[in-house]
Amino acid sequence: MLQKITVVGAGNVGATAAQRLAEKNLARTVVMVDVVEGVPQGKALDQWQSAPVEGFDTRVVGSNGYDAAADSEIFVVTAGIARKPGMSRDDLVKTNAGIVSSVSAEIKRVAPKSIIVMVSNPLDAMCYVAMKATGFPRERVIGMAGVLDTARYRAFLAEALNVSVQDIQAMVLGGHGDTMVPLISYTTVSGIPINQLMPRDTLDAIVTRTRNGGAEIVAFLKTGSAYYAPSASAVQMVESIALDKKRILPCSAWLQGEYGLKDVFCGVPCRLGRNGLEEIVKIELSAEEKAELHKSAENVRDTMKATGV
Repeated sequence: MLQKITVVGAGNVGATAAQRLAEKNLARTVVMVDVVEGVPQGKALDQWQSAPVEGFDTRVVGSNGYDAAADSEIFVVTAGIARKPGMSRDDLVKTNAGIVSSVSAEIKRVAPKSIIVMVSNPLDAMCYVAMKATGFPRERVIGMAGVLDTARYRAFLAEALNVSVQDIQAMVLGGHGDTMVPLISYTTVSGIPINQLMPRDTLDAIVTRTRNGGAEIVAFLKTGSAYYAPSASAVQMVESIALDKKRILPCSAWLQGEYGLKDVFCGVPCRLGRNGLEEIVKIELSAEEKAELHKSAENVRDTMKATGV
């Protein structure tokens, strides 16, 4: 168990992540920071009062400043504006880059040895902003992207095949957006290759739905975006770090030659442990998958440039 984990942003994603972190008893204290007066305090108090029912002892506290987050071992950054209908992730870049840069400066001030799990969109570009603003090494700035994209992919496959989600093994790489790369060659159901269980046109439709997974939810909600699956995905990463589980998860990482890519954040298989990003796991990709990964990385690179950092 860690001493302190801080969630930046007390909106739907942040508040749900804080509750999940507390219920898993991953730290003695979970701090929720938000600029809106009273919101983090009220939500944190409500969450703490659920502790006797849910059986957790993690103390949840809310704050409008970062001093309460001092010496946190991990920060989950969810701050920023959410997508609206018709808005792409890249539309968010200018506004959220300013927010994330400010947040990152505060993180560096109060917890210079911490690990950042980035959730704010556009995800890969915001990882870049955070790394530049803090000066942290790549091991301590990791983006939550592929875990969520993979969860969506697995859920759609399980639904189509009428099997348990637990039996779907899959991985989605690339940037967190329309160019993400579901790895069909590594998709199996209890070890059975997916192409033996599903025709290619059906699989292609699921890949397309996965790429548009966030937009599909935004279209339904109209005034918000997804938060149950994103918060669960971020917490899975935090859990692997906090408990030193060494899980191999698809995360956005700063690449330095891996997969033929350099100086770009992109989703790849990562081993997460107590030191944060402990290894970028290299796997063999088909020629098509490699080409798609490079295309996705170039898309991220364009968004990174748009941040002005």
